[in-house]
Amino acid sequence: MTTNGRLTTNGRHPDSAARNVLGGPLATCSVQPLTGFYRTGCCDTGPDDVGVHVVCARVTAEFLAFSRSRGNDLSTPRPEYGFPGLQPGDRWCLCAARWQEALEAGVAPPVVLAATHEAALAVVQRADLLRHALDVAGGD
Repeated sequence: MTTNGRLTTNGRHPDSAARNVLGGPLATCSVQPLTGFYRTGCCDTGPDDVGVHVVCARVTAEFLAFSRSRGNDLSTPRPEYGFPGLQPGDRWCLCAARWQEALEAGVAPPVVLAATHEAALAVVQRADLLRHALDVAGGD
């Protein structure tokens, strides 16, 4: 699968040695819709990613409404940016600080630990991610 010539056949960025919060290689979060700060499908990060888009979440209606109330409308399509708008159930690389804010508001969406970059641990407690994990407690 190649998108903008930047993905390998398994959806990973070819130069990425990124690790997830479990200590393994960073898995793909979503290619439909295509997510990640670098739009590789992975929640990889780098110096240009000031928002630290590293938490792979399966968004919920509650989270989308919360995010919109905080000034970040993730539901409305923005075709001029190639953004289809998110629906509940879509996976998306969220800013670690926004996920933490949603946690504190009681609306944190579930996360995919294998696809959540270890950089999230600078903002979010591992125990909180584990409590909201899809891929540890029989979820995804």
